[in-house]
Amino acid sequence: MIKVENVSKSYELDDGNTVVGLKNVSFEVNEGEILGIMGKSGSGKTTLLRALRGVEHIDEGSITVGDVSVDAKSSQYYYNELKKVTAIHLQRSFGLWPETVRQNVLRKLYAREYLDEGSTDFNVAESEFGEEADRLLELVSLTHKKDHYAAVLSGGEKQRLIMARQLAKRPKALLLDEPATMACPKTKQEILDAVKKINEELNITVVLVSHLPEVQKYLADRVMLMEDGEIVKEGTPNEITEEFMSSMDPIVDIENLSTDKDIIDVKDINKRFYLLNGGEVLQIEDINFKVQKENILSLIGPSGAGKTVLLRMLGGLDDSDSGEVLYEVDGEWHDIAIAGLGRMKIRSKLGFMHQEFSLVHYATVLDQLATRLGYKNQNIVSEARQRAERMGLSDELLDSLYLLTDLQENEAKARLEQVGLPPDILGELFPRFPETATREAVADIFDSLDLDLDILQRKSYELSGGQKVRVMLALILVSKPEILLLDEPFGDLDPITLRTVTNSLKTISKKYGITIVMVSHNTEFIKELSNRALFMDDGKIIDDSENMDEIVDNFIDFCHASYLKENE
Repeated sequence: MIKVENVSKSYELDDGNTVVGLKNVSFEVNEGEILGIMGKSGSGKTTLLRALRGVEHIDEGSITVGDVSVDAKSSQYYYNELKKVTAIHLQRSFGLWPETVRQNVLRKLYAREYLDEGSTDFNVAESEFGEEADRLLELVSLTHKKDHYAAVLSGGEKQRLIMARQLAKRPKALLLDEPATMACPKTKQEILDAVKKINEELNITVVLVSHLPEVQKYLADRVMLMEDGEIVKEGTPNEITEEFMSSMDPIVDIENLSTDKDIIDVKDINKRFYLLNGGEVLQIEDINFKVQKENILSLIGPSGAGKTVLLRMLGGLDDSDSGEVLYEVDGEWHDIAIAGLGRMKIRSKLGFMHQEFSLVHYATVLDQLATRLGYKNQNIVSEARQRAERMGLSDELLDSLYLLTDLQENEAKARLEQVGLPPDILGELFPRFPETATREAVADIFDSLDLDLDILQRKSYELSGGQKVRVMLALILVSKPEILLLDEPFGDLDPITLRTVTNSLKTISKKYGITIVMVSHNTEFIKELSNRALFMDDGKIIDDSENMDEIVDNFIDFCHASYLKENE
């Protein structure tokens, strides 16, 4: 059904160097088979999937899917034909229409027939494809969310919706690139069961890229292991996952214990969300807890429990309806919801890493680090205030602008546009660090994260997925924040790289006394790194424990995550 013969692909970087993506890759996949592909970040897995999809022109060899074949000399026409018989779900891909779940699927079904998704006639789409849309939503277990707007879905629900949209094309091969990485165990179980159901009921051939051993064991018929763009071994899921995990570093022998000093005090937080069509989505209520200095606190719970919402309120990025989030800074307590110099002092010592983070696409890593150090440094509050006074800006407006430095770039630009301010005003208030000082500041962080200083001159698009995650973490850590808020940013790291990051975080947090509050669905990561967890469901805290094994096991049982238990 799929035949890959001697495929190679290389990339030339802006600095003139060449990176090998694929090297003489050959394999076959039978119709209806689920082929798993494993490998560390940067091993060539995603490049291979993109080549199978037809979006990467190969340098050598040939690819055949069904009746469509391409080689290095093929025109764009044949690569477009390859796109028609394949569907792909890329990691960290959340491109959806700002409409309901069902309308998103109807648009893709309409486009299959009439080739124009953007001008979908929903009356026609409903009459011709309504039953098929409902069937696809049932396959991915989203029937109960069909009238919800895509924007309010959890990360795992968005992934299942994307999968349903891909299936609307009636592909011969479904290419999945880490389809369940960002999901909680409950949602991940639903995604994996959906893949099984799709494979069995539609007899669709599946090529599954996943670095998670439990996912490969649950789904794959056989697995290939990739290293440096080559297939180095092929075998059963058990054989290949054991081989893959054999190179994992041991857990660092560091015990991260918190002090008795309270530095965050969350009091009586309440927040209610509604769907645009009037239905209530989530009510966060009566949230009370304290965080001690050097706590490594995990917020755990199923998708949609309110973890990210709570973390954003902790970071002052969203306001609560009532209650307080207080921080102790330099011996004084400040409310992060109240604009002014007090909140700026909090933010200068705070780092926030988002789930759907993005690096500046065309900027070098060094440029982004220099900009970040301009936002977060020891003297930033007093220096920025002096510049603001010269520009005639009040403390409250300066604080509001400073808040934007913790948002993702597109969200920050949108807020500036709303008030009619140019994007470069942030650079005027918080000028970037000098290049030499930036190199010095980042050296130990790069070393801890196993990043080579040579990538400082690379652009974001020249980095592998794993490198992007670690560079983003370096951007947050380079200013040595006292408090670090992490919203599931490591979900798509392979276990070997994740162990490196986990060990690095334990070492760095211990060395600099950093307090961490993080959202994560990775149960092993939670147990390795955290010394405390809050278990949330339906907007409420249902458990608070320092017994990590017990609370994580309770979470797995709560999620009915059989894929985690079958392979114990």
